[in-house]
Amino acid sequence: MCGIVGYVGHQSALDVVLDGLRRLEYRGYDSAGVAVVTGEDLAVERKAGRLQNLETLLDEVGRDNFAGTVGMGHTRWATHGAPIDRNSHPHRDTTNRVAVVHNGIIENFLALRSELEGLGVEMASDTDTETVAHLVSFAYNEGDTKGDFVASVRKVVNRLEGAFTLVFTNADEPDTVVAARRNSPLVVGVGEDEYFVASDVAAFIAHTKQAVELGQDQMVVLTRSGYQVTDFAGEPAEAKPFTVNWDLSAAEKGGHEYFMLKEIEEQPEALANTLRGHFANGRIVLDEQRLSDQDLRDVDKVFVIACGSAYHSGLVAKYAIEHWTRLPVEVELASEFRYRDPVLDRDTLVVAVSQSGETADTLEAVRHARAQKARVLAVCNTNGAQIPRESDAVLYTHAGPEIGVASTKAFLAQIAANYLVGLALAQARGTKYPDEVAREFHELEAMPEAVQRVLGTIDQVKALGRELADSKAVLFLGRHVGYPVALEGALKLKELAYMHAEGFAAGELKHGPIALIEENLPVVVVMPSPKGRAVLHSKLVSNISEIQARGARTIVIAEEGDETVRPFADHLIEIPAVPTLLQPLISTIPLQVLAAEIATARGYDVDKPRNLAKSVTVE
Repeated sequence: MCGIVGYVGHQSALDVVLDGLRRLEYRGYDSAGVAVVTGEDLAVERKAGRLQNLETLLDEVGRDNFAGTVGMGHTRWATHGAPIDRNSHPHRDTTNRVAVVHNGIIENFLALRSELEGLGVEMASDTDTETVAHLVSFAYNEGDTKGDFVASVRKVVNRLEGAFTLVFTNADEPDTVVAARRNSPLVVGVGEDEYFVASDVAAFIAHTKQAVELGQDQMVVLTRSGYQVTDFAGEPAEAKPFTVNWDLSAAEKGGHEYFMLKEIEEQPEALANTLRGHFANGRIVLDEQRLSDQDLRDVDKVFVIACGSAYHSGLVAKYAIEHWTRLPVEVELASEFRYRDPVLDRDTLVVAVSQSGETADTLEAVRHARAQKARVLAVCNTNGAQIPRESDAVLYTHAGPEIGVASTKAFLAQIAANYLVGLALAQARGTKYPDEVAREFHELEAMPEAVQRVLGTIDQVKALGRELADSKAVLFLGRHVGYPVALEGALKLKELAYMHAEGFAAGELKHGPIALIEENLPVVVVMPSPKGRAVLHSKLVSNISEIQARGARTIVIAEEGDETVRPFADHLIEIPAVPTLLQPLISTIPLQVLAAEIATARGYDVDKPRNLAKSVTVE
């Protein structure tokens, strides 16, 4: 959610910042702005709407007015205040010397705003962020931190409540950028005599792969000579360095019309990368395991907590983990988890699934679980993110950057990672023999090839998507692991095409949803294998017959060679035969393509759906 870029170096700060903001557009935003230190002054421009609006404005006012090598920029997703010019970031103090950009929410901003208004400050925006600029300005110009920019920022951030990443510039200290974070991501890029701060490494990957992940309640000061990390008390703090394991080409479209199609086609590689290195010496291994086999043997209950598509990956995991381990598994929306007082103890394993590792609801659920003494295992795509840092064990998906807001390859990677968690539990608990664990893993290893086969047939799905573009609604049905796939298919259509779409467990059809069936309504059915789940297969055939008899248009995803379903399918999409529990890894793909093609045919931006952000870092 939102994008931040800060820069200190020898290049044009405006060019570096704008390039970084372009690479962060996928995070979702509704306005953009920049601030550059120009000699002894601060040049600031901001504009509601797309980044192109800001660039047009910069051309009008003259980019020469932004000559400087220190600056910062922001793409905003509105929280406090409408997405209009005056609420766009950066925000300044009344002297136009101090500027700030901010991701997150300042929860006590009303009290701070009232304090400032009592001092005679007239607010220029409706945001919580502006209060911070004024507070730092007051601290810098008077009181015990007068004249000390870093100390002034530290004094103010210690007063703030909520979630925030804040980046500051000060025209009176033109060679310095100061940043601070709490419950919101911030990473430092380390180049040759130049330094970056950003909400995502994608912002500076064109310049350096060397990065440092800031921890909770840490600050960083950037100058041309280096960077210094401290805690909010001003004491030196350790920050985790890492090397970004992908290059600039991974964050570019590579000739594709949109990022989402590129990422759909990258799914075989993403799956292979998720699995690589996790089976050694005949055993499943995790990335960072601070849980012993005895800890895993002691587990008597599993919770999977996640949001959005990650939640659907958890629903798939439930089938596999319960089948392989005989442990009860509950799948919870992270936003609801801590508010319903779940029953947790030391023998509970909480699996927290988050692509970014910074999802606010999931992070708070992790903290609640840890406070209740439960053990936490994180499934994450982002090295060094906050959720992995606060967990007892980590399994990184290594899916690479996902720029499209609607999750594709990250979702499939999460499913595969959840399977690895299930096999690790089965291995430790002895509910599967070593040769059985090895067989299950090798079946997983074959899935990238099966995914590649499905990708070879997507032209048929694209053509169908164009046919369905004028539909008012689409229903999705599934049984067993096909039910979470149906939910994911409906979510993708909502996200991308802004259509009414619902996913149902097919057994519930006659308990209400069948009332929605009408002439020509598209209904997508995810069929189980006629071999692996014959009983469910026959029941779903009956369901298709019922909805077809009522005039619906049936779109059936079925195993190759499943001739029994053909008479009931107006459109048949065939997928390879794979083990039942692994079918979501391939049955999901046609639904991703279908949603993207419908959205494209309706004239929508597939990579940047309205009102959505890639990473939701506030509750």
